[in-house]
Amino acid sequence: MGTVAQGGPDSVRRSWRRAGVGVIAAGAGLAATTAALVPLRSQVSLPSVVLLYLIPVLLTAALGGWVPAVAAAAGADLLVNYFFIPPFRTFAVEAGDSIVVLAVYVGVAVAVSLAVDLAARHRATAARRDTEAALLAVASSQPIEQSLARLLEEVRTTYRMTTVALAEQGRTVERVGPSPHGQPALSVAAGGGLRLLGWGPQLFAEDRRALARLAAAAARALHTQRLAGQAAHAEELAHIDRVRAALLGAVGHDLRTPLAGIKAAVSSLRQPDVDFTAHDRAELLATVEESTDRLTAVVDNLLALSRLQAGVLSVDNQPTALDAVVARAVLATDTGGVEVHVDVPDDLPLALADPGLLERVVANLLANACAATPPGRSVQIRGRADDHQLQLQVIDHGPGIAVEDRDRVFAPFQRLDDHSSTGLGLGLAIARGFTEAQGGTLTPSDTPIGGLTMTIVLPAAVADR
Repeated sequence: MGTVAQGGPDSVRRSWRRAGVGVIAAGAGLAATTAALVPLRSQVSLPSVVLLYLIPVLLTAALGGWVPAVAAAAGADLLVNYFFIPPFRTFAVEAGDSIVVLAVYVGVAVAVSLAVDLAARHRATAARRDTEAALLAVASSQPIEQSLARLLEEVRTTYRMTTVALAEQGRTVERVGPSPHGQPALSVAAGGGLRLLGWGPQLFAEDRRALARLAAAAARALHTQRLAGQAAHAEELAHIDRVRAALLGAVGHDLRTPLAGIKAAVSSLRQPDVDFTAHDRAELLATVEESTDRLTAVVDNLLALSRLQAGVLSVDNQPTALDAVVARAVLATDTGGVEVHVDVPDDLPLALADPGLLERVVANLLANACAATPPGRSVQIRGRADDHQLQLQVIDHGPGIAVEDRDRVFAPFQRLDDHSSTGLGLGLAIARGFTEAQGGTLTPSDTPIGGLTMTIVLPAAVADR
């Protein structure tokens, strides 16, 4: 498809239409001026008459351009000569100064007509440039993924097109408006094999030049979108690689260690030439059981994380007693000998939560707190009601976490929160994910006398009346 030729049939028709408007304005203006001045011929001087006839000439120049305006100036000159210069109703001129007045009038009228027409053209050009700048500004103010569609929509609205599209090698990349029929009225090269196509009325040459710049802007918007998509894809791949590397490193250690313990214990028990005592056999079986529990915990954490990331976590929020959930979590958690003080009143309002997920959250936080607590110190779990919300705080007195690291500890496979080299580093990631899935929040803060406080905030099941 070639670019529509400048100065096409529609452009010619518009020029003739403008000229016709100018001719009508000239005829009506000159007739009205003559009708108004002839009865006052004896009271109005010739210079005043000449100046008054400039009004319809200027109006003609503004509406129809310089060609009808020059014709109006010539017609005004004849009318002044015929009605206002003796001998009246003839084209003869008796006085020499009247000839000068008429000649000067024609020259001034023509010059002013040209100036008015030029000013009108400049205003039209400025208006087109303002429109172009406004279109580009609208496109640049939009998000990257919306900028191209918004630019095409603005072009369609501004130039009264039915459909506007950006095509690449004959294939439509982006389109606004209904599905087009027939050949486009406008086809502008945008560079790089792209073309801006428009279905609708023909445009002036000046409009098409502006659209050529807008086509280039549309091509840049498309390239920006593609670069942004490639960058997002690259970032996604990089994130996947980082997670995969962290997963392989963590799982490689946390799966091999308990598997090695199980393998060693079972191999020992299967030795036919070794007679184990009952105590030795019990220790080996305990090793198998402990290692199996560690493997189960690893698999459970990985499954929980995968459900969170896939958005398929099943949540059953219901009125939940916090004291019962905390009691189950404490009983199910290996505290490593750390003393745990629980202060969760049994008369607290019920929380709107999933009991199973909330227990898992408290257990993960408690395990982390116990791992961070130095010998001789304890961990506290406190529950409070506050303004239609309930709070659970897990408080330790360990080294705490620096403010700049508090967001990072909730990322998967971060061991900073574990304070040791063991564990997948999923405890806090799962705790926050489960809490937010229930409609709550989990935030870290400093313990006043040193350590870390994890605060769970959940909505109350029934608002206070």
